Amino acid sequence: MTEYYESPFSSRYASKKMKELFSANTRYTTWRKLWTSLARAESRLGLPINSKQVADLEQHINDIDYSVVEKREKETRHDVMAHIYAYGKAAPSAAGIIHLGATSCYVTDNSDLIIYRDALRLICAELLGVLDNLCNFAEKYKSVPALSYTHYQPAQLTTIGKRACLWIDNFASDLSELDFTIESIKFLGCRGTTGTEASFLELFGGDSDKIDEMNRQIAFDFGFDTLFDVCGQTYPRKLDSRILSCLSSIAQSTYKMANDIRLLQHDRQLEEPFENTQIGSSAMAYKRNPIRCERICSLSRYLISESSNAPYTAALQWLERSLDDSANRRISMPESFLCADSILRLADNVTAGLVVNEKVIESAVMEYLPFIATENIMMEAVKRGGNRQKIHEIIRTCSMETTAEMKIGGKCNLIEKLSKTKELDLSKNELTNLLNPMLYIGRSEEQVINYIDKVRKLINGEKSHDTIEL
Repeated sequence: MTEYYESPFSSRYASKKMKELFSANTRYTTWRKLWTSLARAESRLGLPINSKQVADLEQHINDIDYSVVEKREKETRHDVMAHIYAYGKAAPSAAGIIHLGATSCYVTDNSDLIIYRDALRLICAELLGVLDNLCNFAEKYKSVPALSYTHYQPAQLTTIGKRACLWIDNFASDLSELDFTIESIKFLGCRGTTGTEASFLELFGGDSDKIDEMNRQIAFDFGFDTLFDVCGQTYPRKLDSRILSCLSSIAQSTYKMANDIRLLQHDRQLEEPFENTQIGSSAMAYKRNPIRCERICSLSRYLISESSNAPYTAALQWLERSLDDSANRRISMPESFLCADSILRLADNVTAGLVVNEKVIESAVMEYLPFIATENIMMEAVKRGGNRQKIHEIIRTCSMETTAEMKIGGKCNLIEKLSKTKELDLSKNELTNLLNPMLYIGRSEEQVINYIDKVRKLINGEKSHDTIEL
């Protein structure tokens, strides 16, 4: 129990890996790595920085004395300068060359880009896990008939696996968007106070090639092969908007899936995992509330709404730089990543342990199957010489009568009613033979097989990249 407020993402929901990525220690050690990389590149390109100074910086990347930083920041009211000071204390031989030619955004923005890229890769790996679970589920239940719903009213049959493919398709779309977003992340480099690189033009005596080479070397150190062609002091905040839009898209897909599961759990057709010792309600001991799916929906709503922050920030940046983005981004970007991570961890748990109550599903199918079969009944009657419009009216009338009787507790006797209708010219036995659920699932099984094959290839292709492995 902590004395002060702690984000629920840190205490309850997010993974250790994602929390580590957005930790202060990761951020500030990345700053030191960036300063070391800058000094190394400047040294190689002829600036008065010797190998001992670079080595001194390399040796003190991880031993940050945060008490020194805190004390200095209180004096200067500047976090970057406080860290430069503390780094210089740890590596005294290099104290005078740390941050040479750079502005604060060299470390703040580049570290953000590095962390966001790595966080998106983690999100990608988690999303692939959910997709893999759902593919297994869809394959297992590809031919099991189920009642489908339009307007949440009983409709034609589908299969359990085919319905799961609707969820899979949303996530596959998110995966494509995620890939595009990761590919669109470029490195800022060291571009100076307004993005003109004027300070480095001075340092390198007007040699533009050396400036470009310096930035290429730094970008390479952190796994980037492209830099933004133009920028102000910061990288374009449009990138943040793209990232949060991508995370929001994932939240939309998880919400859709979790909400569907909640609806189906209400009818006891499908259930999220429920442990033997799990308590569903403090008062109603029999309850099996879908708490995981409810939590997915709750967090997904938060992430969808949070995604509006970045577009406003991108739109409202003044000229080459203003600082009204800083406090907002410091909260909205990490929290959105932690939220997406939390949602996908829950989705992985749910999709790995979905419970299908086939007897309940079969019962629902058989209850409505006589109504669903009426289109086939009508076509069969027409084949035997019946008038399509008259037969349609007979079926409609009998269906409405049967429905009314069922609403007051009667059983479905539609087939018996229709068998007594001379115009249809179909016996009760012939009508009953049409009540085979497999006649009404269309191409569901075929669609599942073909689609999952495509998705499997996508998943296997993504998993071949080491960069997105957990």
